[in-house]
Amino acid sequence: MDLHFGSLLQCCKNHVSSVKDLNVVFKGRFCCFSKDPLVDADTWSESIDKLLTCKAGQAAFQEFLRSEYSEENILFWLACEEYKTIKSTPEMITSANRIYTEFVQVEAPKQINIDCTTRANITKNISQPNLNSFDTAQKLIYCLMARDCYPRFLKSDAYQSILRTGGKG
Repeated sequence: MDLHFGSLLQCCKNHVSSVKDLNVVFKGRFCCFSKDPLVDADTWSESIDKLLTCKAGQAAFQEFLRSEYSEENILFWLACEEYKTIKSTPEMITSANRIYTEFVQVEAPKQINIDCTTRANITKNISQPNLNSFDTAQKLIYCLMARDCYPRFLKSDAYQSILRTGGKG
């Protein structure tokens, strides 16, 4: 289920009176959490890595990027992270082709903004993918997010609202 932080936070502002009540809102949303999912939101400002290693941080950042029409960046980055965990060659080929078709090829539905050399190298090698096939593109997108999107996210009403609503434990 897609989680929309804007409407969720509006709901929280209207109906949630404490961080403890956020457990009810987020119950079952982030299975890897052993505590309130937004308790660590204040640590997201320490680095983009802190943000991206937290499922709730990823979701909040994705929602922010969606509002800026650049959601493809985090979707690509996450797809690459998942891709690097693949163990079987057939699964790697299938996943590499999906990532290429969805994000890399010219006119892809969620085409990422990478230089033509990187795009050409991926295109040339897509028929024989390996676990490092998307590393250069992933690093470029990571740098783009870290340099441009992440600072705007930290200043955004969305992140500030998360902090006010329950990000501090």
